[in-house]
Amino acid sequence: MKKLFSYAALFTLLIAGACTSNGDEPRPAPTPTPNPHSNVTPNDTTPSPEHLTPAHPIELKHAAKVSTDNAFTFDLLRAVRKHSKDANLFISPLSLSMALNMTLNGAVGPTADEMRTALRETGYTMADINAYSRELREALLKADPSTIIGLANSIWYRQGATVKAPFIDANRTYYDAEVETLDFASPTAVSTINGWCARKTNNKIKEVLDKIPGDAFMYLINAVHFKAKWETPFRENATKDEDFRREDGSIQRVKMMKQEGSYMYAEDDLSRYLELDYGNGAFSMVVVLPNEGRTTRDAMAALDGKRWEATMKGMKMAAIDLSLPRFKTSCDYEMQKNILPELGMKLPFTAQADFSGICDPMDKVRLYISRVLHKTYVSVDENGSEAAAVTVVEMRPTSASPNAPKPKKIQYRVDKPFLFVIREKSTGVILFVGEMGKI
Repeated sequence: MKKLFSYAALFTLLIAGACTSNGDEPRPAPTPTPNPHSNVTPNDTTPSPEHLTPAHPIELKHAAKVSTDNAFTFDLLRAVRKHSKDANLFISPLSLSMALNMTLNGAVGPTADEMRTALRETGYTMADINAYSRELREALLKADPSTIIGLANSIWYRQGATVKAPFIDANRTYYDAEVETLDFASPTAVSTINGWCARKTNNKIKEVLDKIPGDAFMYLINAVHFKAKWETPFRENATKDEDFRREDGSIQRVKMMKQEGSYMYAEDDLSRYLELDYGNGAFSMVVVLPNEGRTTRDAMAALDGKRWEATMKGMKMAAIDLSLPRFKTSCDYEMQKNILPELGMKLPFTAQADFSGICDPMDKVRLYISRVLHKTYVSVDENGSEAAAVTVVEMRPTSASPNAPKPKKIQYRVDKPFLFVIREKSTGVILFVGEMGKI
């Protein structure tokens, strides 16, 4: 398993196929408009704590959809765990859902219905989904100026091909997608797309594609870059070499970070939950530590959107003696084989798929999704966290109160497998979720 350097969630959609004229004219490649939020700042200019802009709660017009997004998160987490033999697991439901929703703008009929089912978006119109995606993206970008969070989308399609205008316009309008035509046969095509990805991830993800299939038609790419400092960093001189009991029962020596302080905390019959804030407190990491006699698999099996929401609402301030290991990992999944079909998305991977919202079936070409590759990375240390995810979807044609008494410090020692969630606190939107079975 590769070790991570950093950072971003990157979602790539590759569509392969051959679409010709359907009455829509080939759309010229626009000059991408720089987005100050979507571009990564190479130099760390995080303000000191006393100069941080206070976090203000985000109010979403479509706030109810957060619950369905979180339901998708935990259903996806269980499906990935079921089909992964690796000790560590890390996914970005935000990246996956954002890119699939971009794709959904081109899906029709039962194909679109199954994609909505998998994403837990049944009952929402395309207009609802698009409006929510735009609203959420814009809100996340402004939540914490001290946190680097870049969100960028792009569409690349084969030079000379024709794509339906409504599909392009929807992704431009609601996902701020940059649109380019590209000669996929050119020897520089791969490096051109990889270069865009590198720029949007501060050169942390330099290679997304190793080749472009001969029948490739389109790539839709979503990049999310996340880098945040802890609200209260750990002191490096307090970090000690200590034991961590791996998922397989073996013991490894790890760098255990130490800190005492007040944290939001909750516990139930399965796990204990501790929240560590980043920056101005808009974003946080929630660590889920199974109780003695319980495992991460037990906790994962019980978690769903409702239970998670109730737990987060029930958290209270507590005095904590915290021990948390430094950790980093990378993961790699082929979601089309079992994971997305298990969530209800089957038809889009067959010859019966209908993506006629992208190009006209009168051209005697039907598109289907051939692969969904999801690659992720995370790194956590004394200063903060960086996370990344890459997903490739390939399509081919078919032939507490301040006056309360001080409580006794709770020992929260993360020396065994645990779950963790990176989220925006006021909305509850989950950006990343993972399981660490070994460090």
